[in-house]
Amino acid sequence: MDIRQVSSPTETRGFDTRQLREAYLIETLFRPGEICMTYSHLDRTVIGGATPLSEALPLVANKQIGSPRFLDRRELGIFNIGGSGRIVVDGTEHELKRTDALYVPMGTAEVAFISDDAADPARFYFISTPAHAAHPLKKITAEDANLINLGTQSDANVRQLRQYIHPDVCTSCQLVMGMTLIADGSVWNTMPCHTHDRRTEAYLYFDMAADTRVIHLMGEPQETRHLIVANEQAILSPGWSIHSGTGTGRYGFIWSMAGDNQDFNDMDFVKMQDLK
Repeated sequence: MDIRQVSSPTETRGFDTRQLREAYLIETLFRPGEICMTYSHLDRTVIGGATPLSEALPLVANKQIGSPRFLDRRELGIFNIGGSGRIVVDGTEHELKRTDALYVPMGTAEVAFISDDAADPARFYFISTPAHAAHPLKKITAEDANLINLGTQSDANVRQLRQYIHPDVCTSCQLVMGMTLIADGSVWNTMPCHTHDRRTEAYLYFDMAADTRVIHLMGEPQETRHLIVANEQAILSPGWSIHSGTGTGRYGFIWSMAGDNQDFNDMDFVKMQDLK
């Protein structure tokens, strides 16, 4: 498990490209036959990717988790962005096709990831955050999610946002997750931008061609920085940072939030003229 310490706005202002990427970009999440995880001290969020082949991959705790079982004091949100697969939760299988999600509550003893076809494996992206209560397990499909249409063609930011793990759809302790898909011909996400100092956010960029890149904007509104992001790479976004991007081609992203509240609209908007 990779460990990421918290970097302050003051030190981030002086980071070069290598330091920015080491602090905020997760480059490798999906290795065939493995589970890859990053433990971020931003709200103690765990970001992971599981790519099972012919054998199931169990989710196990380690020193950073600090408890005998991974979900003794945590909750878990899982998205499948690959071939069809299954999540085994305490002996019960839950089928997840592409863009399906599963909320797994605190107190779950065993979780394992399975692909239906090793030649077309599932690619399970997951986020885990600390929890204080056990809520019902729930599978959420794209049709179950709360759909919000955003943007205009004239602003090149037409997109569909789906709230999956969200108070209106699925009860959780603090984890909120969803998926945004950018329409063909549009390039921008989350612009005009915002911050939310009460919550950490993470973005997984996906559904991209091999040579497509997203230019992800981050940093303080008056001290912006950028990261060049490839397919199936993730961004850590602290509460003081903007989080916005534009792509050279088709892309989508899975977003997650954790922190003091679950109010999706709790945002501090930044005027375009204030960006530097």
